[in-house]
Amino acid sequence: MAAVDLKQLEYFVHVAELGSFTRAATVLRVAQPALSRQVRSLEVELRQPLFDRNGRGVTLTEAGKRLLAHGRGILQQVERARLDLEDQRGAASGRLAIGLPPSVSRTLTGPLVAAFRARFPKATLTMVEGLTTYVLEWLVLGRIDCAVVYNAAPAAAVDLVPVLDEPLFLVSARRSATTLLGKPVGLARLAEQDLVMPSRPHSIRMLTETTLAGAGLKPRIGLEIESVPAILDLVERNPLHAVLGLNALRGRELAFVAQPIVLARDRPLAAQLAIATSAQRPRGPLIEQGTALLAELLQQLRG
Repeated sequence: MAAVDLKQLEYFVHVAELGSFTRAATVLRVAQPALSRQVRSLEVELRQPLFDRNGRGVTLTEAGKRLLAHGRGILQQVERARLDLEDQRGAASGRLAIGLPPSVSRTLTGPLVAAFRARFPKATLTMVEGLTTYVLEWLVLGRIDCAVVYNAAPAAAVDLVPVLDEPLFLVSARRSATTLLGKPVGLARLAEQDLVMPSRPHSIRMLTETTLAGAGLKPRIGLEIESVPAILDLVERNPLHAVLGLNALRGRELAFVAQPIVLARDRPLAAQLAIATSAQRPRGPLIEQGTALLAELLQQLRG
C-alpha cells in the first residue's frame, strides 16, 4: 500500500459506492478516461482486480470489498487529521460521525441534531444506526468517531465511558391493560415467554442469556430479528415478547405493556449504556465536546 496515493483511493471509493465509472466521474468532476486510468493503476499496484466490469456498471470483487472497508476509514482519518492541524484555536469544528443503537436512535436523534447545531455551528454531524457489535467495528475501522453502545466488553482499541444503566422490560402487546408499565416479572417468568430477540452477540441478547443461565434457566427464543422496529411489529401482531428498554417504545407506547424484569431483592435487570471512542486515534475538540453533549442528552433520556 506504500505506493497507493490518496487520489487513487478516493477515486476507487467513489466508483465502488456509486457502482459506475460514469457516475463517479460526474461527482468527482474528472474525465472518465482519467478516472479509469487511476483505478487501473491501483489494481496494477495491488496485483489484483478490484471490480468486475459489465455493461450495467461495476461490482466489487472480494479484494475490492476489503479495500473499500479500509479505504473509507483511511480517507476519513486523513480528513480528521487535516481539520485537526488547521484548528489553531481549539474551536469545535469539522465533522463528527456518531454511531447509535436503534433503540436509542429513535429518541435521541432529534434532540441531538438540535443541540449539536446550536452548540457547534461550524461543525457537521453524521449519524449512523447499528447494533453495538457493528458500531464498534466501524469505530475501530475509523468510519465513525464515537458511539453509544450497550454492555460493551473492554478492549484495547476502544475507550469506554459508562453513562447510565438502562432497566430492561418484558415487552408484550397491549390487549386490555390501561397503563404502559405492568407488574414486575422475575427470571422464572421471563424464561417461560416466547421471545423475539436479535441473534448473538447482540448485547441485550447476551445479557438476557447470561442472567438466566446464572439462575439455571434458558430463554425461549421463538424468532431472531436484528431490527428493533421489526421486533416491535412482530410483538404487536403475535403472541411473542421482547426484552427492551423503554426508549425503544417511545412513540408507540399505546401498543405495548412493559413489565420490569427484577432480580434478587427487586434489583432491576439493566443494560449499561456507555460512550465508546477510539483508543488509537487522537481526540480533538469536537470529539471531546461532542461526546460530552452526547452524555448529557443520554442522561436526560433516563427512564
